Amino acid sequence: MKSSLPSRRRSTHEDRHRYKEEREPVKVLFRADASFEIGTGHVMRCLTLAEALRERGARCRFVCRAHPGNLIDTIRQKGFEVHALPYCADWRPAKTQPAHAAWLGADWAVDAEETKLGAGGNESVPPGADSLRRVGAGGTAPDWLIVDHYGIDARWERAMRPYVRQIFVIDDLADRAHECDALLDQNLGRQDSDYADLIPPQARIFIGPRHALVRKEFAQWREYSLKRREHPQLKRLLVSLGGVDKDNVTARVLGVLSTCTLPPDLEITVVLGKNAPWIDAVKAQAERMPRPTKVLVDVENMAELLAQSDLAIGAAGSSAWERCCLGVPTLQMVLAQNQETAHAALVAAGAALPWPLYSTSERESQGFESLLPWEDVLKNISQAASQVCDGKGVFRAISEVFGVFDENQFAV
Repeated sequence: MKSSLPSRRRSTHEDRHRYKEEREPVKVLFRADASFEIGTGHVMRCLTLAEALRERGARCRFVCRAHPGNLIDTIRQKGFEVHALPYCADWRPAKTQPAHAAWLGADWAVDAEETKLGAGGNESVPPGADSLRRVGAGGTAPDWLIVDHYGIDARWERAMRPYVRQIFVIDDLADRAHECDALLDQNLGRQDSDYADLIPPQARIFIGPRHALVRKEFAQWREYSLKRREHPQLKRLLVSLGGVDKDNVTARVLGVLSTCTLPPDLEITVVLGKNAPWIDAVKAQAERMPRPTKVLVDVENMAELLAQSDLAIGAAGSSAWERCCLGVPTLQMVLAQNQETAHAALVAAGAALPWPLYSTSERESQGFESLLPWEDVLKNISQAASQVCDGKGVFRAISEVFGVFDENQFAV
């Protein structure tokens, strides 16, 4: 890290209780989107952080644009307020905008203005004021604005600066400047120096899978999952290629698996998000598979499903840290450009194997079978993956970024 908080004594249960009773709730405003193009990872890791903060007394609220494939209803079902920004299908960014500007769905200045107004509910913001405004959770200025969006850069953040106390950016790309007080990039292979010229000198920075925002249930299933991999086998295979899988890569994977030589008692489970556009087609394909194949949609027990799987086929996005936490051996593929760095680092660390990518399913099947025998492969990948991420990143974020508690005080 560039800097660290001053050392403090370890908090006790009484401290935590007193914190909730005596302090004003920390008000946190999130700005993140999901869509068929963006995927679900940004919103899901923000939900992980929001739920952990809420458990410790914070008031959290979201601002999301209503892109096709958004997760606004999911956020509300989790009990958080959401202000939905309007979707405009015809908007296109100027060529001078950041690489992912189109993901914002509006010009950055328009989005910032809508976020200011939307964050305050029905309350309008008078022009010209230069102090903290009455916006955000609870009707007062947010203590923290958390931004997890590739379409947002320092211009948007500077526009929001007078309306919030501190800004926390979650990023994976290191491709644009940020006006922030803290930044988290959870990717393996990322270095502090990648952001040296992109954030203010005083900003704190948290780098690597040690800070991966993984839901607490993954840490809870870690011990069980690692224990059952001491004697590797291949009887349960899980396929999960993101919450959307807009290009139906799942169909391609099932096609390869249908022609491979695999253990006769192998069971296959496919997990898709509820917004995945190919659910019906994948279900129909699953019924034609030569091995038992079930398709689950929008599951709530992903940690359990992974812990009970012997091998996973997945993307190198946020779910990679969940698999590493559980030591699940993975055949991994890149489904978006932003996954390339993490994919390369995980493969180099022996924590995942690259999907044998070829131009035909026949050659991919041959590449898949070339990984046999499985036992040694599974054990080696599992051990390497489990060293990458322990699933306590969200606790560290709360402790180190927000200064709430020592990570060691959190029960998992």
